[in-house]
Amino acid sequence: MTAIRLTLAAAGAAVMTACSSSPEPAPREVQPVPAASAASAGPSPAAARPNPDLSSPETVATGVGVPWGLAFREDGTALVSERDSGRILEIEPGGEPREIYTVPGVDAGGEGGLLGLALKDDWIYAYYTGADDNRIVRFTTGSARPEVIFDGITKGSRHNGGRIAFGPDGMLYVGTGDASEESRSQDPDDPSGKILRLTADGDPAPGNPEEGSPVWTLGHRNVQGLAWDDQGRMYGIEFGQNTYDEVNLIEKGKNYGWPEVEGKGGGTRFTDPIVQWTTDEASPSGAAVAGDTLYVAALRGERLWTVPLGGGSTEAELTGDYGRLRTVAVAPDGSLWLTTSNTDGRGDERDGDDRILRFPSR
Repeated sequence: MTAIRLTLAAAGAAVMTACSSSPEPAPREVQPVPAASAASAGPSPAAARPNPDLSSPETVATGVGVPWGLAFREDGTALVSERDSGRILEIEPGGEPREIYTVPGVDAGGEGGLLGLALKDDWIYAYYTGADDNRIVRFTTGSARPEVIFDGITKGSRHNGGRIAFGPDGMLYVGTGDASEESRSQDPDDPSGKILRLTADGDPAPGNPEEGSPVWTLGHRNVQGLAWDDQGRMYGIEFGQNTYDEVNLIEKGKNYGWPEVEGKGGGTRFTDPIVQWTTDEASPSGAAVAGDTLYVAALRGERLWTVPLGGGSTEAELTGDYGRLRTVAVAPDGSLWLTTSNTDGRGDERDGDDRILRFPSR
């Protein structure tokens, strides 16, 4: 078995400290992503979205407390979660942020708190760290208390995962972390260190690799980004340990190797990433697809990575311009929204942080 893990104590310590951006890295070559197959997440979205103009930023909001989740209603209204306060803010196009809900029971600490958001029909879905675990709830703005639809995801001071999104097949996909307990990632009966696939009610989705199990893929360390392209191909964004961060093409039932492999290990037992970066270049979180490009927000790397899905070189954009970048999403009008994460205890806070940026489509 090939394992490419680096255990230098100094490197591990560096991951846990706030860092300035690294020098511009050499481009990474990306092979064209294979065509979607029966193992992909489901039917394709309606159409490809154009690439955004990254030279024309607009500041949508400032003074937001550790923004984490970002989801859009059909009319373009954005909902943003604040990790530590448990608040959900609504931002109408051209309007000011306003609080519309506070999720009760959020236990913010370390990397935990109110994390991912997703929308379906009239429901708001949220992934958060509670007193005893990480869980998923749903509610409307008029709900007295949220409805718990899935719980029992191990919590930790680090590696809580937290990204949720409805895929093109209408199922709810959930990125979880290993809670710093590495053995959980290879345990098929443990929801930690996995990508889960659930119905809108929180039940294991039909067609999962094992009937009655919520697990879609395993062998993950800390998934904080989920995205689909116009062919329905799914991508998962993975925090590495000390060596490599990953962009993975997510396919039903595959094992992505953690903790046995970090980055590309070769062989047939585990699935290799399509892209890897060193942890100081990336420490990636959210992801979104526009046009033929996957956009990946980098925390420690303080940049927005672009990954050409048709093949070519990855490129780093906005390096150091805004500090730590957490979440990236495409709005209904085709614009790209990006959140900073400089108030999360690991960044160098700037005047106006944290902020939400918008880049118009071309």
